[in-house]
Amino acid sequence: MPLTSPTHRIGILLLPEFPFSGLGALLDPLFIANWLAQEARFEWHLLGPEASVRASNGVPLAVETEWPAPTDLDTVFVLASFETKSLRNDRQVRMWLRHCDAAGVRLAGVEMGVDVLAAAGQLEGHRAAVHWDNLEGFQELYPHIHAVSELYTLSENRMTCAGGTAVLDMVMAWLSTRLEAPLTDTLRDHLLERRQRPANLQQLSHAPEHQVAISAQMRRLVRLMHQTLESPLSAEALAEAVGLSVRQLERRFRSEVGLSPKRYYLQLRINRAHRLLQQTDLSVSDVATSAGFASLEHFSRTYRRFFDCAPSEDRVQSRDAPVLPVQRL
Repeated sequence: MPLTSPTHRIGILLLPEFPFSGLGALLDPLFIANWLAQEARFEWHLLGPEASVRASNGVPLAVETEWPAPTDLDTVFVLASFETKSLRNDRQVRMWLRHCDAAGVRLAGVEMGVDVLAAAGQLEGHRAAVHWDNLEGFQELYPHIHAVSELYTLSENRMTCAGGTAVLDMVMAWLSTRLEAPLTDTLRDHLLERRQRPANLQQLSHAPEHQVAISAQMRRLVRLMHQTLESPLSAEALAEAVGLSVRQLERRFRSEVGLSPKRYYLQLRINRAHRLLQQTDLSVSDVATSAGFASLEHFSRTYRRFFDCAPSEDRVQSRDAPVLPVQRL
């Protein structure tokens, strides 16, 4: 159906350390749609808290610091990535988003922009697609929001996207509701992107618990590990759960997953601790308990072995924060 409404007005709020690729995945389809239609179907404003906002890859971008009145916008996208702890209580951001909601503006969060929307109280009663690396922290912070490990969500007045290449999937799914079919098809041709991944596709389809190449027994075991991170099971209990001896379990798990069950289990637990430390304000002792460590000393020693720093030194999710070295996986 041809678009007969006025130009769709978009505000793009870029917060410090925003994902640069996400901005490109949003802007390129809008620009190409305008070019193909030979008219301004969409107009947008790049907004930020300061005149220049740095992306997570270090590129600075000039933005508008005088934000439009919510009544002058139809949709607002919030893009954020690292260091969102400092943004959760930003009064200007919270109040502006609330005014946008009151004015009937459709709100969209990209990557950790979802966190910013949640902190502003704008995702209550909505499903929210959260990047897998932030899912546990998000659930701890916002237990009343239905967080999902899907690529993106679309509803009448909200959009959320876990980030990465899924931004383009979400944008194209949204544009398909605003553009006539021939224009959408041509837009896809120009983007060299004919696929359309569904919103509910799971982010980590390559993980052992989802791989059909891995036996049902081992997939069931990995799911059990995920479910018992706070109270880890013994090797004997794990083996019994899948009807194997400890020795058989060790051999099968190494063969199919590539690690020993003990190492894989510990890796899951230490990664949970890593995310909760960086993404929440839980105490170190609470994080240790949540990751299944009865001894704070043991937790600190193990954490330092993985990340080369004490847990108390790893409280901000930033570009400079430690990550789990690939060679240790």
